[in-house]
Amino acid sequence: MKRPLTVAALAVALGSVGALSAPVIPIFAAHSEQAQAADVETVTFAIENMTCALCPITVRTVMEQVDGVRSVKIDFDAKTALVSFDPSVATAEAIAAASTDIGYPAKPAD
Repeated sequence: MKRPLTVAALAVALGSVGALSAPVIPIFAAHSEQAQAADVETVTFAIENMTCALCPITVRTVMEQVDGVRSVKIDFDAKTALVSFDPSVATAEAIAAASTDIGYPAKPAD
């Protein structure tokens, strides 16, 4: 009979320790997300020559390989790419050149 009570007491103890430390993590996470958000620029690129289902994958892959790029979202129907990047590391011109170099000319749509 002591074993179930011991297990229950241990579970409660571990749960309360986790509850005490849990709020600390989101505070730091929120701070670092705010710091990262300040260092992000987002540009929409018009992409030419995307004609098949594989084209957006190829464009996304090459754009993601540019240092400083954080995310790439391709809209095949609109023939655009929404790219978020760190402007201290990457430039819109470098991202467009990467796509253009593989046969999909890109230019900022702004």
